[in-house]
Amino acid sequence: MAAIKSRKHAVSRNNPAHSLTTASLLTSLAIGLPGIAAAQQASGPYSDDQVTTLGKIDVKGERIKEYGAERVASPKFTQPLLDTTQSINVISSDLFNEQGATSLTEALRNSPGVGTFYVGENGNTTTGDAIYMRGFDTSGSIFVDGVRDLGSITRDVFNIEQVEVTKGPSGPDYGRTSPTGAVNMVTKRANLSSGNAASLGYGSDDQKRATADINLPINESAAFRLNLMAQDSDIAGRDTITSERWGVAPSLALGLGSSTRVFFDALHVEQDNLPDGGVVTIGLPGYTSPDPLRPEIGEAPPVDSGNFYGTTSDYDDVSADMFTVRIEHDFSDTMRLQNTTRSGNTRQDYMLTSFMASSANVVTPDINDPSTWTVARSNPTFKDQKNTILTNQTNLNANFVTGNVEHDLSTGLEFTKEKLSTRGVAVQNGTTWPAANIYNPDPDISGLEWGHDGTGGKGETDTAAFYLFDTMKFGEHWQLNAGLRLDDYTTEYANKVVCGARGAPPCGSMPAGTIVPGVDDSSSDTLFSWKVGALYKPTANGSIYANYAISVQPPGGGSLELSSSANNLNNPVFDPQEAKTAEAGVKWNLADDKLLVTAALYDTTITNEIVQDPVDLQYYQTGEKRVRGVEFSAVGKITDAWSLSAGYTKMDTDVIDGPNITADGSRQLTYTPDDAFTAWTTYTLPFGLTIGGGARYSGELKRGTDGAIGTPAYTELYWVVDAVASYAFTENFDLRLNAYNLLDETYVAAINKSGYRYTPGGPRSFLLTANFHF
Repeated sequence: MAAIKSRKHAVSRNNPAHSLTTASLLTSLAIGLPGIAAAQQASGPYSDDQVTTLGKIDVKGERIKEYGAERVASPKFTQPLLDTTQSINVISSDLFNEQGATSLTEALRNSPGVGTFYVGENGNTTTGDAIYMRGFDTSGSIFVDGVRDLGSITRDVFNIEQVEVTKGPSGPDYGRTSPTGAVNMVTKRANLSSGNAASLGYGSDDQKRATADINLPINESAAFRLNLMAQDSDIAGRDTITSERWGVAPSLALGLGSSTRVFFDALHVEQDNLPDGGVVTIGLPGYTSPDPLRPEIGEAPPVDSGNFYGTTSDYDDVSADMFTVRIEHDFSDTMRLQNTTRSGNTRQDYMLTSFMASSANVVTPDINDPSTWTVARSNPTFKDQKNTILTNQTNLNANFVTGNVEHDLSTGLEFTKEKLSTRGVAVQNGTTWPAANIYNPDPDISGLEWGHDGTGGKGETDTAAFYLFDTMKFGEHWQLNAGLRLDDYTTEYANKVVCGARGAPPCGSMPAGTIVPGVDDSSSDTLFSWKVGALYKPTANGSIYANYAISVQPPGGGSLELSSSANNLNNPVFDPQEAKTAEAGVKWNLADDKLLVTAALYDTTITNEIVQDPVDLQYYQTGEKRVRGVEFSAVGKITDAWSLSAGYTKMDTDVIDGPNITADGSRQLTYTPDDAFTAWTTYTLPFGLTIGGGARYSGELKRGTDGAIGTPAYTELYWVVDAVASYAFTENFDLRLNAYNLLDETYVAAINKSGYRYTPGGPRSFLLTANFHF
């Protein structure tokens, strides 16, 4: 077996040859294509139906509810969803608002098999949008209007028009991404409609939320929009945990209806949350005992799922700012140029009291009286992190004909600078929290001291990217599409660590606790991603397609951090992780083109995984994993009064080459249900009453493998049923009642790698919302 080879390169922040080549190519296209376009009279992909809007407005001002979307917002996708050769779930604001969703992860419940199934590793607890998709962590592949949005924060949807879930390799579209997909959030923009809305909600466990969406036309070509949000809520079914946040998002649009349009968008969000470290897994199915000498622990009853094992001193403070300028210019009906500039930053500062209910940490003064048992609060986790991004993206769309072939072309350049800054926080003076009673924990305690310890890190990734996509139409029935993307990137990372700590240099003659340089390294390369697809249209409302795509994720690509660990993919000596996906499917518009029904088969292979050789104990990139499956969806309207969003996926995951990674020793991938189903449907009666609801199913999940003893190796499958009823008293006012987990199902929503703790699913709860339209 060959040893790994270094991929270190000389760092060059400016590559004039590369910049000149790509810039010249785009300039040539911009100069040459208008002549081609001017000679064509065919309508291009730039009609008003491509622009994302709040919804349809009829002459009476009644807003029509829409679950589906005709296309995604990105100009890189030139075809409607019906003719796009890839699985893409679009979740509209009408759908997730009707469900009372407030966060990205709640909205993603409408995409089967996508969710927050992972609580964290050992003592570390994940926070925010920790999303898994098709067997892999997708948390670092979240975008807002096509721009990467880093940070382990909870993203609110008050200013979101739709959520687009692209499944399969997304490297050709977005650059470095998770091997199995990406999530793009499309923000609301000012427009010329005069519809305004506001809502007030109150629910179980003192849930309180207010939002406003005000859109004001200034004149015939300008408009101003303002979205506001405030939330102050406890978490249904959980003790002590709170979610407090507020946000403001203004948008100004100029030149609407003209050939040149300019949009100025801003966002500011503040969060002050008390985070959740999970619940002890004692008593869950599959639990025995972490201590063979105390089998009674494995026979104890489950704890109350509402228990909170943290403290009232825990905190999760988030501040996020985003400013965007987008300029659009139509050269003609068949050519459009779009330029987007964004500056954004996210700051997160938290202290979360976590725990590991290991044999050493579980104390049983009276083994026959579980009410006396305690667990050490020995794993406080800290984060003080700031992410910033500055990007400029230019895209050119053109529709033209060469011979008998019609082309829909999308090409562009992207220049991005991303930065990461962390400050280490640690426990001071040897202090600890007192242990928590396992069955009756008290969060109102004191004793721990903490502060910045002089450790920390700084990372930066600079990227220059070029992409080109073309869809070629051969008559009415056949289409071919192909695309490629080149990402020339450089990542630099340096940190300071405590000597002798895990992965840190040894202390040697230095005193224990000395702060020393840790990683100081860089990685640079040119990434090449591509895709090719073929589509056959037997009828105007149907498509049959096949697609093949490749994407790559380099060291540090998801977090901007590099590592010196021999078994970490963020070590710059390793090659990028590579994902290859083949997909074939059928898409059909039914019910007078109001209902899009899809079915797809896919096969994804991920290579360059790190594997330890059992002989020489060295690490090599010979590992391989595979995810195969089938996915069905139906989104839209069955009739004008009956709306539907439904999806089902069945996945077969496997470690092809490498050690088992699940706790039960199977070859499956972790935190991935074999089967998942989601559905939501409503029916509006003639007198203003809307009734409906939905169901979600998740199959069994396998947790990761480590040295934990006695903890559950899996979570059980579950069904959750929700319901909704709303009544429109007038055109301007309606009341909506949401019921969650109507059958009061007890289930595990997520579990950590060791199986010591889990996140319980929410119990039966209710939310009453008053909606105002004016």
